[in-house]
Amino acid sequence: MNDLGKGSRSLLPIFLLSAAGFTVLTTEFIIVGLLPAMARDLRVSVPTAGLLVTLFAFTVAAVGPPLTAFASRFERKRLFVATLVLFSVSNLLAALSANFGVMAFARFIPAVMLPIFWALASETAVQITGPEKAGKAISMVSFGVVAATIFGIPIGTLVADAFGWRVAFGSLAALAFAKAALLFFFLPSMAGKKEEASVLKQMSILRDPMIAGHVLLSLLVFAGMFTSYTYLADILERLGHFDGATVGWILMGFGGMGLLGNWLGGRLVDRSALGASITFSIPIAIAMISVVPVVQSFGWLAVVLGIWGTAQAALFTVSHVRVMKSASANAALGASLNISGANMGIGLGAMVGGRVIDHYGLSFVGWAAAGVVGIAVILSVVLMFARRSKECPAGIVECSGGL
Repeated sequence: MNDLGKGSRSLLPIFLLSAAGFTVLTTEFIIVGLLPAMARDLRVSVPTAGLLVTLFAFTVAAVGPPLTAFASRFERKRLFVATLVLFSVSNLLAALSANFGVMAFARFIPAVMLPIFWALASETAVQITGPEKAGKAISMVSFGVVAATIFGIPIGTLVADAFGWRVAFGSLAALAFAKAALLFFFLPSMAGKKEEASVLKQMSILRDPMIAGHVLLSLLVFAGMFTSYTYLADILERLGHFDGATVGWILMGFGGMGLLGNWLGGRLVDRSALGASITFSIPIAIAMISVVPVVQSFGWLAVVLGIWGTAQAALFTVSHVRVMKSASANAALGASLNISGANMGIGLGAMVGGRVIDHYGLSFVGWAAAGVVGIAVILSVVLMFARRSKECPAGIVECSGGL
């Protein structure tokens, strides 16, 4: 099946990419549940171990857009298979890491390939279904992200509690290799773009202030989320006094709510991407503030984490579609720019959370996170007015549509 038009008759390519995306995103986020155990074994503090999140995220942010612009000319199947093979090797290296430096190098390798896979997988999904169903298509691929949150991170935490964090990375290495084989045998070949502009010319879309504003918004949203989420396992262990196994099951429930969030985000983003951003940013800010006060009350903790998990998964999908739509002339690069901005936010969030813990204590990270999300809400409103001013002639009161 060389023609993507034929692929529209079947959703199999999207399911395969979603399955691969599960492994790709689990590799990035599994460390969230393993930080306390890794920090003890590598003999560093939890905030220092949190810098591994920053390293991964900043690498993605730095190399994502130019590498995606360059790689978009190559055949998709080979790129996707190569990505999963590299993820397998890097996770095996992580499992064998003897010190913090080796672990940092092991985290650097997959960070280089993640934005290429994620951006081109999203673009392929949109090509299969058509741009009018972009939200639905990307939410289907994004199910791999949600599944990584539901199963990857919590199961990794449970495996680490039972057998050690190295076994968790070793298992992920085997899973990545299996997904590479699955893509090799069952994913149809899909040609890259034959006539592609230079990398610098493609990157010039950032001169558009609306596109730059949407990328900045993704940065702020993810910075807010990961200021607190990076240290959620530590909050549950140190302030909630839960053991590692219980933390794993709590994270499983947190991710389970992401199913609802992914569905809601995919539906609302096609109506108003900026409106959806505000709709999910407000409750997540409230939840991040509330988690510490209720951490020892299991019922209220379940409610707060349920709201947090739903909103967080929704914002993954909403942010991705929002930036892709703002850069509709080059959707793949738009996806990569979102990934870059989001990962810059993840890295900054991990750093901010670590500094807050060092200077004020673990109980204050939720307030810092909510403050950043509040800035994102303000920027969303500014972008809404800017778009309306750009699209609506002077004197026209009502203007339909918009992001």
